[in-house]
Amino acid sequence: QVQVVESGGGFVQAGGSLRLSCLASGSIFSVGAMEWHRQAPGKSRELVAGIRTSGSTNYADSVKGRATISRDYAKNTVYLQMNDLKIEDTAVYYCASAIKLQASRPWNVYWGQGTQVTVSP
Repeated sequence: QVQVVESGGGFVQAGGSLRLSCLASGSIFSVGAMEWHRQAPGKSRELVAGIRTSGSTNYADSVKGRATISRDYAKNTVYLQMNDLKIEDTAVYYCASAIKLQASRPWNVYWGQGTQVTVSP
């Protein structure tokens, strides 16, 4: 069984910073790409940032220059450092991890339950 668990959300004032963490655990053979997505009230879920096993990264235009995604390969953990937070960053942030349970099994994407980030004026 695999668990993907986010942490680090909370309340922050505009201009502040937060660091989100996401841990993939369980009977895992390999973790591939890891991503952060977010969903604001009344909006569809959107990709915020992703990082591949090579270390290459990509970011949504809305967070470029303010967000940094990184990962700890040994801990199957991905982080999202968000700086200069804006009110429009308010959303539930979800982690998605591509995971193989065994070498012969295909990759599947596992999602966490999300962590709320609320940015106040």
